[in-house]
Amino acid sequence: MSTPNKDIEKVEVRVKWDPSATGEPANDLDIIAAVYGTEAPYGSPVHLVHFDSRSPDGTITLNRDSRTGQGFGFDEVMTIELDRLSDAYTRVVVGVAIQQRDGHKTFARIDHTAVQIREGYTNLAEDDFSGVPDATAAVVADFARDSSGSWVFRGTVRGFDGDPEAFAEAMGRPAG
Repeated sequence: MSTPNKDIEKVEVRVKWDPSATGEPANDLDIIAAVYGTEAPYGSPVHLVHFDSRSPDGTITLNRDSRTGQGFGFDEVMTIELDRLSDAYTRVVVGVAIQQRDGHKTFARIDHTAVQIREGYTNLAEDDFSGVPDATAAVVADFARDSSGSWVFRGTVRGFDGDPEAFAEAMGRPAG
C-alpha cells in the first residue's frame, strides 16, 4: 500500500472483519480520521472523527458503524470529502483501532480483516492487516495537500499497540 495518488477528491474507507466466536467478547473495530492544520501537520489533530465524534464541517462522515462485524460486506464505512475541506487543513490520517474493552486483542486474533480505500469505483489501496498481526490499531491512509493544493494519497499500514485513545493522539506522528 505505498503508491501515491494525486488529485483525490472524495474517498471511502471501508473495513470488514468476522464476528467473534460464540461466547467470546465481540470484535469491534473502529475507523478514526484525524485532521491536521497547516500550522502543525504532524502535531496534535485539530479534530478527530469516529463513532462518537463528528466532523464539525460535515466533510467526514461515518456512514456505517458495527460493534460486532456481523453482516455482509464491509462493516464500517467512512466518507472523506477532501475537496470540501477548508484550506486551513493540510492533512488527514486514517486509522483502524480495535476496541480493548474485554482485554488485549490484536489483528491476529480477528479473522478475515480487510481495509479498502476507494475513490469512486477505483481501489486506491487494500490490505488485510497481516503485516501488523500484533498491533491493536493501524494507520491505513495518509492524505496530504501538495504545494499546489491538490490532495495526495499515500497508503501505508503502520501498526500501533495501545488503546484507541492513545492511538488517536499518536497516529499522525511521523513513523520512526
